[in-house]
Amino acid sequence: MKTKLSKKRAISTVLTTVIILVASVVLGSGVVLYGTSLFQGAGQSESIAVSGVKIWVHASEDKGIAWGAAAIRNSGDKIVAVDQITVRGVDIPISQWYVDTTLTSTLFQASLNHTGWANDNVKDDGPAMIKNGDCSGGGHTEYFCIDQGSAGILNATAATGSVSLNTGSTAIIYFKVNNGTLTPLDAGSSTTVAIFAGITGGPRSITVTPLA
Repeated sequence: MKTKLSKKRAISTVLTTVIILVASVVLGSGVVLYGTSLFQGAGQSESIAVSGVKIWVHASEDKGIAWGAAAIRNSGDKIVAVDQITVRGVDIPISQWYVDTTLTSTLFQASLNHTGWANDNVKDDGPAMIKNGDCSGGGHTEYFCIDQGSAGILNATAATGSVSLNTGSTAIIYFKVNNGTLTPLDAGSSTTVAIFAGITGGPRSITVTPLA
């Protein structure tokens, strides 16, 4: 008996070769795009530059009233959010930060200063820093102004969350240290201040300045 031949036709050698080539090109392109995305992601970094950090302690207040200030710039390639400040390892709540992100370069580079102690209390927690400059309305719980001399007026408002900074953007943050973290006995000594934006940032040693 004769064997019947199948009428089905196999894929031609030429067509098979074309399919293999196309698949190779597609896979190769995918690998290149994936590698490029990884390289671009690795090339971007989060970084902040912190300068002018100051810590002032009330020279005679037994409660241990202290304030601090720092100038911060986003020196990396990604948007960052300053979300933590600690003094001597003690976290400073964001509700005790006062922030100005609308800065001229001259104001940012000016030396941060303290204008003296006010008689009224911030959140019933101790003497506030005196408002100084052309400010109107509100109270110490909402904002304060610092006269930076010829550099201009710093208008710092109470923070309601982490401080977001685009690449190259700057901020000056004044912050009230938790009572008792520092005392008049710490005047002239060194303490640790750490400022973080996510995973970037770190501690530094700052001399505590006494103010009567």
